[in-house]
Amino acid sequence: MSEFTWTPDPASGITQRFVEANGQQFELAECGSGERLALMLHGFPELNYSWRHQMPMLAARGWRVWAPNLRGYGASSKPEGIRAYALDHLTADVAALIDVSGAKEVMLVAHDWGAIIAWAFAVRKLRPLVKLVIMNVPHPMVGMREIRHWRQFRRSWYIFFFQLPRLPERMMLRDGAAGIKGAFRNMAVDKSRFPADVLQTYADAALRPGAITAMINYYRALLRHRDSIDLGDGRVDIPTLMIWGEEDSALNIRCTEGTEGWVRDFTLRRLPNVSHWVQQEAPEAVNAILGEWLGLGALPSC
Repeated sequence: MSEFTWTPDPASGITQRFVEANGQQFELAECGSGERLALMLHGFPELNYSWRHQMPMLAARGWRVWAPNLRGYGASSKPEGIRAYALDHLTADVAALIDVSGAKEVMLVAHDWGAIIAWAFAVRKLRPLVKLVIMNVPHPMVGMREIRHWRQFRRSWYIFFFQLPRLPERMMLRDGAAGIKGAFRNMAVDKSRFPADVLQTYADAALRPGAITAMINYYRALLRHRDSIDLGDGRVDIPTLMIWGEEDSALNIRCTEGTEGWVRDFTLRRLPNVSHWVQQEAPEAVNAILGEWLGLGALPSC
């Protein structure tokens, strides 16, 4: 098994190494240089590999880009026990990575579970941020509103399935991690964005010893240790861009509504005919939106 979970295209400028932070070892993909850090947080069942299309673009715009594999993923540390994956530990990881980077300015760019962590980090103001980019995850207060409605509750069935012991792991890993591959292929609108080699990268990572249990423990800790952090008034004061693939089968489109009540400087960009896997399925559109927002400030909401 390779030390790293994927091999970047040499032309991308992306390199890989390991960094120690918060008592954990993180497998890190990085690109670019300078004192402005774009810290990119992936989701489930992804890897830092999911940011491969965005990293060179951000580096070209003057950002030093770090994309860690979160704890439990790839070759990063996999602490034992459900409690190790509660949001207090996950947000502390982000704070420690920022400290290790020594960056003067920090922007979080996050998708799915990474966005859950990023929202909590921004609300709690654990470290200063200059910008926040969220992809296909609602603000936590909006998420709590939506889960009370059947329109979202029925889409969130997998969270409750993941509370079961052992069975979810067996279901996801059987037949060479077919469940991992299916999570991408079955949800994607443009399935050509997820060819066999891409799916195999994610499957191989999930098959690493201890990985799938760690990955699912995020969901177990979400319900069992929901009081590990206090979100207070839920307010976010930094400029925030939300990019949302409208064909998300896990999160209904109303999860975007009302965010401006919690985020003072909020921009929403919706992408029709794009699934939950927005930055991988529509990288050109996502990069264009990101580039314009970073260059010109807030865009009109869609």
